Amino acid sequence: MDKKDLNMLKKNPHSKMSVAGFLIALGIVYGDIGTSPLYVMHSLMIGNGGLKNMSDNFILGSVSLIFWTLTIVTTTKYVLIALRADNRGEGGIFALYTLVRKRAKWLIIPAMIGGATFLADGMMTPAVTVTAAIEGLKGIAINNNVLIHTQTQVIIITIIILSTLFFIQRFGTQLIGKAFGPIMTVWFAFLGLLGLFNLSYDWSVLRALNPYYAIQLLTSPYNLRGIFILGSIFLATTGAEALYSDMGHVGRPNIYTSWPFVKICLLLSYLGQATWILRVRDTAINLPANFNPFYESMPPKLRLFGIFLAAMAAIIASQALISGSYTLVSEATKLRIFPRLKTYYPTNFKGQLYIPTVNSIIWIVCIFLVIFFQNSENMSNAYGLEITITMLMTTILLHQWMLMKRLNKFFTTFIIGFFFVIESIFLITNSSKFIQGAYITMIIAGVLIGIMFVWRYGDRLMDDNTFRSHFASLLAFKHQLNDLRKDPSYPLTTTNLVYLTKVHDGYRIKKNILYSILDKRPKRAEVYWFVTVNVTDEPYTAAYSAETFDTDYMVSVQLYLGFRVDQKVNVYLRQIVNDLMSNGEIKTQPQKYTTIPDRQVGDFSFVLIKEVLSPDTRISGVKKGIIHLRLVLQKFISPANWFGLSYSDVVEERVPLVLGKVSLNRIRLVRKDRSALKDIPVDNPVGDDDDEDED
Repeated sequence: MDKKDLNMLKKNPHSKMSVAGFLIALGIVYGDIGTSPLYVMHSLMIGNGGLKNMSDNFILGSVSLIFWTLTIVTTTKYVLIALRADNRGEGGIFALYTLVRKRAKWLIIPAMIGGATFLADGMMTPAVTVTAAIEGLKGIAINNNVLIHTQTQVIIITIIILSTLFFIQRFGTQLIGKAFGPIMTVWFAFLGLLGLFNLSYDWSVLRALNPYYAIQLLTSPYNLRGIFILGSIFLATTGAEALYSDMGHVGRPNIYTSWPFVKICLLLSYLGQATWILRVRDTAINLPANFNPFYESMPPKLRLFGIFLAAMAAIIASQALISGSYTLVSEATKLRIFPRLKTYYPTNFKGQLYIPTVNSIIWIVCIFLVIFFQNSENMSNAYGLEITITMLMTTILLHQWMLMKRLNKFFTTFIIGFFFVIESIFLITNSSKFIQGAYITMIIAGVLIGIMFVWRYGDRLMDDNTFRSHFASLLAFKHQLNDLRKDPSYPLTTTNLVYLTKVHDGYRIKKNILYSILDKRPKRAEVYWFVTVNVTDEPYTAAYSAETFDTDYMVSVQLYLGFRVDQKVNVYLRQIVNDLMSNGEIKTQPQKYTTIPDRQVGDFSFVLIKEVLSPDTRISGVKKGIIHLRLVLQKFISPANWFGLSYSDVVEERVPLVLGKVSLNRIRLVRKDRSALKDIPVDNPVGDDDDEDED
């Protein structure tokens, strides 16, 4: 099988530059970063003591910091560098990890940390964006009626919107997804035009593009928070990591063409809000307490329309986060660093997943965050800590990628060192958010990292080749399997008996597989299948190899599936059977009773082995604890659903898992007469007459 056959990649119609790709990029990629104007300037104003402390230097310096953060972090690191580190068109921290994982085993650590913190911090996005959008309606009259008077009403409406959004995930969002691009196009155009309108009152605010004002603000006495102001500034670029992760959905060229438009619109929005603040700072009257400059800077006639657009953009940003979470978990699962969870494909759109467990967890967390923080101001104060950790982990992996590409070492070290220093400063300044509520998402991230570690390391311990006594070669049992399949004294269990197991070099498999076939209850079949599913670095590989050991009754199949390919083993296996039959490698299996004319393929039974840690296991307490935790996690997953066997004949068997050296000094019973044993004291004897009354 040549390399071309092993890399059957999906052709994405939007991977090339096009108007459709441009619109889709706006709808999918920029939801998070595109809703930042809802709360960034508000966070800066509240953090510095309110409108009365918004001096010229503070305003100009804040916008300057926002502009240069977007330029250095988002544009330079992610758009110009990270987008080049794609894995067959796919982006994100796990795709980046697959590119560099062969360089060092320890690279799994930043991949797991980055993935967990990205997922945890992203749970805040729906809560903060939707809350900020609905807060804009508070006190606004619609047909001379104010519908929302209090923050409690804001919370209730936010919970209803979020709950509805999470509820419809099970039905798929293909239809509303088509509207995302046009809506976000209108949203960004609205941001840009509104910002331009406000900026027209004072063009001198454009001075903020000078980095001098950014540097000056960090040491200025008008900045009451000092360097910790960067915690609020960072909110303007939190969507940069999502931009990289969503590259596979839209293609690099469409991000290249859409990002300048998005950045200009965002910058105009921040400049416009800054201009409005300077204009009304000394004359502001009748402004509500803790007002949001984004909404107040709108002309009254446009405010209701602007709030509606903001709500739609917030919902789209939330939807992008939810869909991205499904994809992230799915990729982690296929890389064997996260438990297999039941996954559905609710529409005909290939990239759309629905993972009920993930959906429920994110929904519960989002509702909790809304109730706990009460308003978008408190949420933004706790938002952004984990994503700085994700960015640092991405920087570490990017360094390995640049070294792998044999780029100039001095250039690589300088660039990566620069980003590492910048992001470390952001991490330090964001660390103050821990006590403001970020500890909640940090706990979630810690739990996710723990699950990943237990699953990954526990899997390696359970599959440790050093325990060679627990493995056996298929070739050594070749004749026994042949004799069993021909033995009429045992009933035919099935035509094709399939075990999903890892076949190691030398065709070695775990002995518990052979124990299941030969010892536990001999299973007679016409063909014994041993199937290994390999997840490849390429996202859309779909290939296989097959070894029959010069027989027509034993087949070892190696499936090679990209980490984005559905693992529908039963579908693939039927194709493989037909291929082997057409080649004459196995015999046809004509069925006497069937609804399918001339059916030549028999029935299948899949045996899934569930291991139970044996008391005879002799390994260290820490390793034993990790394996025990992994087996506990395993109870909550269904391999049958993951491998597409929901409607197949599946048998689950429990077998003991014995690791380490088994002690041979076992207690041996000695037979004696009962009379010689009757005087031995016995405490609480157990028997069939246990419940009988004593005389």
